[in-house]
Amino acid sequence: MMLNIIATILISSFFTFVNSVTFKPVAPPTYPLAVRNPYLSAWMPGNQIAELASGQPEFWFGNPLNWAIIVRVDGHAYDLFGVHGSSSSSSAATVVSAEYTSTHSIFNLGAGSVQFTLDFFSPVSLTNYVRESLPFSYLTVTATAASGSPNVQIYSDIDETWTGQNASTSATRSVAGSTSILTLNADNAATYSQSADEIALWADVVYASRPVNGSKLSVATGSPDSVRGSFEKNGSLPTSASSWTAGDVAGIAHDLGQISGSKSVTYAIGVVRENAINYLGQAQTGFYRTEFSETSDALNHFLDDYDAAIEESDGLDSTIQTTGASVAGSNYSDILALSLRQIFGGVDVTAESTNSSTPLAFMKEISSDGNVNTIDVIFPTLPFWYALAPNYIRLLLEPDMAYMATGRWPRQFAIHDIGSNYPNATGHDNGAEEDMPIEESGNILILSYAYQLATGDTSFTTKYSALFKQFADYIAANGLYPTNQLSTTDGLGSFTNMTSLGIKSAVSLAAYGKMTGQSNYTSLGRSFASTINTIGTGIFTSNATDQPYFDIVYDNTTWYMQFNIMPDKLLGLDVFNQSTFNAQSAFYPAVRSQAGVAIEELAQWGKTDWQMWCAAASLGTPTGNATAQMFVDDLHAFMANGMNTIPFSDRYWVDGPQVGEGVFRARPTVGGHYALWAMKEGPAKTKR
Repeated sequence: MMLNIIATILISSFFTFVNSVTFKPVAPPTYPLAVRNPYLSAWMPGNQIAELASGQPEFWFGNPLNWAIIVRVDGHAYDLFGVHGSSSSSSAATVVSAEYTSTHSIFNLGAGSVQFTLDFFSPVSLTNYVRESLPFSYLTVTATAASGSPNVQIYSDIDETWTGQNASTSATRSVAGSTSILTLNADNAATYSQSADEIALWADVVYASRPVNGSKLSVATGSPDSVRGSFEKNGSLPTSASSWTAGDVAGIAHDLGQISGSKSVTYAIGVVRENAINYLGQAQTGFYRTEFSETSDALNHFLDDYDAAIEESDGLDSTIQTTGASVAGSNYSDILALSLRQIFGGVDVTAESTNSSTPLAFMKEISSDGNVNTIDVIFPTLPFWYALAPNYIRLLLEPDMAYMATGRWPRQFAIHDIGSNYPNATGHDNGAEEDMPIEESGNILILSYAYQLATGDTSFTTKYSALFKQFADYIAANGLYPTNQLSTTDGLGSFTNMTSLGIKSAVSLAAYGKMTGQSNYTSLGRSFASTINTIGTGIFTSNATDQPYFDIVYDNTTWYMQFNIMPDKLLGLDVFNQSTFNAQSAFYPAVRSQAGVAIEELAQWGKTDWQMWCAAASLGTPTGNATAQMFVDDLHAFMANGMNTIPFSDRYWVDGPQVGEGVFRARPTVGGHYALWAMKEGPAKTKR
């Protein structure tokens, strides 16, 4: 009781603290600032927005990333963002509003007679792999004169926190055309090495800008007192170079002179890894390098591409808002908008350095064990790719399938991941990994059929036909009565005869049968489903709803959230009958905990991706709309409860003393939030 009272006080204090700021659409746990891949992932905790001038940006892991913005208006300095230990000559700007869309985080502040808008823009491109793979993000600062013609200068800096090596960082300055570039890197770092908080030690951190709107640009490195002090006093930076020492900053200033109306300047922040992924001993590079082999060229292209990237992303923002709202209301569109950058923030799009025809995608298992292309982490993202970017299903599966096709993977079932520590995708030639035999074999078959169904492309099925048959035959022999093994909810431990794995077996066999035109596998999947759907095997009758529910293991009355039936309906497989979906939809509201439905009866935590999968599976049932809305509203309440300051968590406490608190952070599995969209709207290219 006391813990609940304390939690209520904390939430009340949070909302009192920020009530002078207007939030649109809501106040999220964190705002994505620069989120493009697992190593360019900067966020601002939501509880710091009211004091944005001194707020502390963070890497997804939670460690600080220092990033400051200061302006001058008619000779007086104002701190806008991320300034710690402000000087006596500057004042904190007043935060007016904070907004997020699917690709932008926008803050409006007042400083003297000028309103400043900070637009942190992380582009998302569903089809342009060059644009999507560029390892940079935009910061645009717009000054709008409220009256008169104020004299305005804008300054921003970063420091060595971005390199992961505070004590041993080097800095260089360069110019490419009109673009000034500051580069920071950790000294003597091994390629593919990470810091303890998972920053890429071998990367080059770049900060760049170019003169626009007649601005005069100056750059400098040095101590915060000297560099920021020069800006606050003069509106420009000293031109003399200085060697880098611990605690220094790398700053870029624009002198806009007198303005009337609005003027903007744009910065580019980036984390560049020429050798991006170690794939089976060969370096993969960012796909953008197939067109821009030099970082300076890529950076100039990125700045040149701003208008086109804005046009594409604004269209995507609008589509997500309008379609999300039409699917399940404004709460749902709020969830989808906050999820988008996080999905792509877990992914690198790469190519062999000289081969632009074969893009690959690598996903990091962020916030758990850092594996590479974990199949059961890709699997919950299926609804997003299916609904909006189905080609990515193949890009993500290709590295795993190609490795297994070499024969180096010695097991008959599918691999769990292709590397224990991102970005090292070196395989598991000895067969030692976190085995999930039925889980991963079934996931690959379902994902692959979803790709084929959405795109009409059968070449992937043909290319790996032998592997697909191997996995299907393994499931046919072992899937109905699974031996003691892990599933995707490995936090619960391993189980024998786990009902969820039996369901996955049934659905994946049907998917394989549809994918290859072999109806005997589809029939076998339906036979599995009939056996599972027997009282005392996979189901029991609920006292609350007087309808059947699925158990966690055969012949056990404990219930489990059975998200694995969702692809049956999504892909039109007709493995389970309609009454099964009707019963599940009616059951979940009856077992809802304080803040949502738990993963299973004895647990106090829930998974947001699987909750949305179950919401989607409920559609088309007598209680489906109400059940789906319950799941959406619970997820929205968790997202906006003011208790969390980490990137959107996909696992949170639905009951107990920590109710409402998130556990994991920044995981791309929030792609599962698009399940209702996928179910209602169908695949991106083939509407049903």
